Amino acid sequence: MLRTVPPALALLLSLPASAAEWTYTDGAGTTVTLPEPPTRIIAHSTVAAALIPYGIRPIGILRDGPPSLDRTLDGVDVTGIPVVSRGWFEIDAEAVLNLNPDIIITEYALAEQIYQGGTNEDAISERLSAIAPIVGIPRSNSIVDILETYRDFAASLGADTDTDQLNAEKARFDASVETLKSALTEKPDLILAAASPGGSAISVAVPSYFGELNDWQGWGVRFYSPHVDPDSSYTTLSWENVTDIKADILLLDDRWESSALATIEANPIGKRHPAIIAHQTGDWPAEWIRNYAAYAAEIEELTALIQQSEKLAD
Repeated sequence: MLRTVPPALALLLSLPASAAEWTYTDGAGTTVTLPEPPTRIIAHSTVAAALIPYGIRPIGILRDGPPSLDRTLDGVDVTGIPVVSRGWFEIDAEAVLNLNPDIIITEYALAEQIYQGGTNEDAISERLSAIAPIVGIPRSNSIVDILETYRDFAASLGADTDTDQLNAEKARFDASVETLKSALTEKPDLILAAASPGGSAISVAVPSYFGELNDWQGWGVRFYSPHVDPDSSYTTLSWENVTDIKADILLLDDRWESSALATIEANPIGKRHPAIIAHQTGDWPAEWIRNYAAYAAEIEELTALIQQSEKLAD
């Protein structure tokens, strides 16, 4: 499930038919042309999290689950925006119809070649497409690239992408990256692992497959890189083998309602991992970051964790 870097974003504001005509070619290569830039947007939660900071508020949101299972909108003001889906198989097509959208925007996973949010399911896809065109913003294996893609997309919709607030958030992000790099020069030997624990096993992420981990690796974070299971971006280990994860810091998947740290600590074997014993654990914001403010906050937390951690594993 390798998430490759997306091709150049095709945002074309065509002129022949009308000066306001709006054309967009999405991650799947599908081109949609509208008489003018769409304003009545139903957005997947990832898209909403990216566009709302630019002042583009959707009229409806497709969530991947209840808020406790969908971290993407953390810190984003969605007051008054109706939710028209609480899961991949729970899209309310009638609610979508009643909102009369110009367009439905989700993300398109390039490696899996699939639209997100359940909009790809044949039955619901046909119903939604009859209401409004569906486009998917290309999802790559770099959050930095994804954020730049959204900035360009927001501009194509008419957003001002150069406001004081946006510039301040971008400046905070840039500063957080430099501070992280500086911290890594002080702790060059630390090894991190990103993991998602379950009841009977723990899955360790291959960093290059995940946008935030791939970015961090590019900035100098050293990751434990496991043997890759076939057709997977993880390798899964039984709890008996948890100490095979040679890492000084464990970053734990924070997408789920239950605490990943509590899951490990409740396991008699899992809690023996050196990073658990040393309390060198932090959050792994797995694939949900979609704006500079959120990314800066997560990088700052990672930096603080690195600064206070010590070498444990060989």
